[in-house]
Amino acid sequence: METRENERISSYDSSNKSVERRTNNLDVRKKEIVVIGGGFAGLNFIQKVAKNKWYHVTLVDKNNYNYFTPLLYQVATGFLEPSSISYPFRKLFRENNVSFRMGEVEHVDTQSNRVYLSDGTNLDYNFLVFAAGTQPNFFANETVQKNAIALKGIDDALFMRNHLIRIFEEASIERDPVEKSKLLTIVIAGGGPTGVEVAGMLAELKKHILHKEYPEIDVNEIKLFIVDGAPNLLAPMSEKTHTAASKILTNLGIGVILDTLVTGYENDEVKLANGEVIGTKTLIWAAGVTATGIRGIKSSSLGKGGRMITDSFHRVKGYQNIFAIGDISIQMHEAAYPQGHPQLAQPAIQHGKSLAKNFARIAKGKSPVPFKYFDRGEMAIIGRTHALVDLFKHKVHFGGIMGLLSWLFIHVISLVNYNNIIKTLYTWTVAYITCDQPLRMIFRSSPTAREEKQELHEVDEAA
Repeated sequence: METRENERISSYDSSNKSVERRTNNLDVRKKEIVVIGGGFAGLNFIQKVAKNKWYHVTLVDKNNYNYFTPLLYQVATGFLEPSSISYPFRKLFRENNVSFRMGEVEHVDTQSNRVYLSDGTNLDYNFLVFAAGTQPNFFANETVQKNAIALKGIDDALFMRNHLIRIFEEASIERDPVEKSKLLTIVIAGGGPTGVEVAGMLAELKKHILHKEYPEIDVNEIKLFIVDGAPNLLAPMSEKTHTAASKILTNLGIGVILDTLVTGYENDEVKLANGEVIGTKTLIWAAGVTATGIRGIKSSSLGKGGRMITDSFHRVKGYQNIFAIGDISIQMHEAAYPQGHPQLAQPAIQHGKSLAKNFARIAKGKSPVPFKYFDRGEMAIIGRTHALVDLFKHKVHFGGIMGLLSWLFIHVISLVNYNNIIKTLYTWTVAYITCDQPLRMIFRSSPTAREEKQELHEVDEAA
């Protein structure tokens, strides 16, 4: 029976070689699956496929931990600590059928079925699954890329938190009104969920905390702006949500600038397409993403935003044993999503589970099942109390206490571990009751690449 099952798996594998792994008690040759990226898609795929005795999985990720992307903005604004939304991979997969390698992919040799890592090592595979997600898209704007603050990982969140605290410290002793105004002005580029949620948390910081901790600063001098090239905030959501989001942010004292793109940022000036210039030392970039590029994948396999084009079974165009799931992939087989599924957590989670089920079916000699996306709705939260929820493809919209409870429930149950759930619930409870969190501390280690680059730039300018 075992021989027959292995033949079935091998028939699906285009490689001639087999990466053999044997269990302690059974003489079972396991096909090797290498997964690139341990985000929503990769994690959900691994957790399901690891239960299958016919496969062994090796996860490759540049971090040694999984983190919950939708709550990064709360780490960046000092309302959650990093450990509340992150968990180490090695502990997560302890005693499971999974190996972990910390590293980044240098390139892939699809002919020899080998992944080369940045540390000089390599991994052989029978099946390769890309789940590497996205990176910020600066749209080839060099001044923005060099000077703006993006938010895609824990490192970015901590960098942003340190930066925000530092500018308030500097503003508290600054006597030049022009420089002080630049320190106390924050511009957020991007009116999607990340931009709107960052803006809401900064408004809460201004309203409830800064006047207590920085009596030297008149909070009325703090100016917050959110800029987007679309005519509405939270553009993919419903018209009711568009209206509500704009109203809530305006009531929180945030300047909303729509139908306008950021065209540059240098010398403490954000330049807008409408000719307006905003003096600031802080531009937070949440205006778009692009797929993480992988050397070795042919350009004909890539679609809009650099995403890997896949069929309904998540197989990358032009390859038999390479798959892509989550934000790095794009599927256009469903009539309701001709431009691909939205780059959100739910499609990524469903992609991961779908591909794992198909690998299980393949091992049993069954045909894979085409993926069908189930839209569970969209939601965003602005500040502490304003949650907006759209369900059933925008047919149902609600906010208020029901929206807030729905947002809290979905985000809590989506956390990867009970440890994260308990920490986050406790932190949120304290923050909700006190309107405060004692997490505004600057912790420094060695200089980051961004800081080193900035220092070199300053030295060059001085020379």
